[in-house]
Amino acid sequence: MNREIKRDYYLGQLIRRMDNGLIKIVTGIRRCGKSYLLRTLFKKYLLEQGIAEDHIIEMAFDLYDNMEFRDPKRFYPWAKEQMKDEGKYYFLLDEIQLLDEFVSVLNGLADKKNCDVFVTGSNAKFLSRDIATEFGGRGDEIHMYPLSFSEFMSVYDGHYYDGWNEYITYGGIPIVVLAETDEQKMALLDNLLKETYIRDIVARNKLRNIGEMERLLDILSSAIGSMTNPNKLQKTFRSVNQSKITATTITKYIGYLEDSFLIEEAKRYDIKGKSYIGTPMKYYFMDTGLRNARLNFRQMEVSHSMENVIYNELRKRGFHVDIGNLTVVENDKNGKPVKKQLEVDFICNKGSKKYYIQSAYTLETEEKLTQEIRPFTKIHDSFKKIIITSNTPKPFYNDDGILMMNVFDFLLKPDSLEI
Repeated sequence: MNREIKRDYYLGQLIRRMDNGLIKIVTGIRRCGKSYLLRTLFKKYLLEQGIAEDHIIEMAFDLYDNMEFRDPKRFYPWAKEQMKDEGKYYFLLDEIQLLDEFVSVLNGLADKKNCDVFVTGSNAKFLSRDIATEFGGRGDEIHMYPLSFSEFMSVYDGHYYDGWNEYITYGGIPIVVLAETDEQKMALLDNLLKETYIRDIVARNKLRNIGEMERLLDILSSAIGSMTNPNKLQKTFRSVNQSKITATTITKYIGYLEDSFLIEEAKRYDIKGKSYIGTPMKYYFMDTGLRNARLNFRQMEVSHSMENVIYNELRKRGFHVDIGNLTVVENDKNGKPVKKQLEVDFICNKGSKKYYIQSAYTLETEEKLTQEIRPFTKIHDSFKKIIITSNTPKPFYNDDGILMMNVFDFLLKPDSLEI
């Protein structure tokens, strides 16, 4: 396996944002490759452009050697000392949420005409929720995901059919992808969950009842692709664990998991009413390997894994993604009108672009095809409607004008939705 993973998509975003006067903030789950992007790939690019090494100022706040610099009264004077002349200085600052008063410090650096500031951060609560407000309109976010399937295949030595099986099993965390054996991958994922993600959540939020939060993570891991809400989850806790946990506490724990970028919420959207529906909603994992590791690789439903991978790919491509809900009235066998709820897996929006997408692992029967197409026939607008499967030979439009597409065509071709 090729050992160097290129992250050209994200590198290009950093390059395009150079010298724009804003604080570039790379957010994402820990170990997804943010540090490598900033301090290896982007630094290499700067050096190739002729930027002198002493004009590239680095600091990794998560390293023990740099703990003293988490104090802004220590870091800010040090940062100013590094600037010896009027030339342009590029600050590459890793895990910025560990720096106290980091918003004021970064605004102070960005205010200097010869500073271009790039940072990474692993906590949505501090960074991603409202970057524009936090930084007074000076924050410019680039959200990074673990390796996409196309990035994974760039270092996988084999056919994409085999790569797919490995990808949906072990995910796209770079250090896991580069591990040599299945045993190493499983051990790494298990260790990352316990020693990095869960430990971070517990420490950051001063959690006392760790067991409840971990059980919630188990339930959500089992329920990818399924509608749920805090009240429903509370009933599960009560029946399975005889727990008295409240829906309010569950909502708080879900927020902690979202803040650490482990999971992401997809809201339901009423297609006809053009409004959001409060609950239930779906939760997807930022990495399928972490989800599988949480369940000890027991529940390996390929259909749900494919749906999760498609969701992440759409988000990585910059789409806002909702779950579509459609209320229709149809006559039952007695001719009596009955309300029915139909679902569209994903409604994707980006600027003027909009797509309706169904994820269907296989369409082995005419009945299954009719089931997937049915919601599309009730949507009366001109936006493209797509069904992604694992067994469509090549992209084609059926008689209803619906684009049928193989999951590999979708994932491996960045412009696949434009066919």
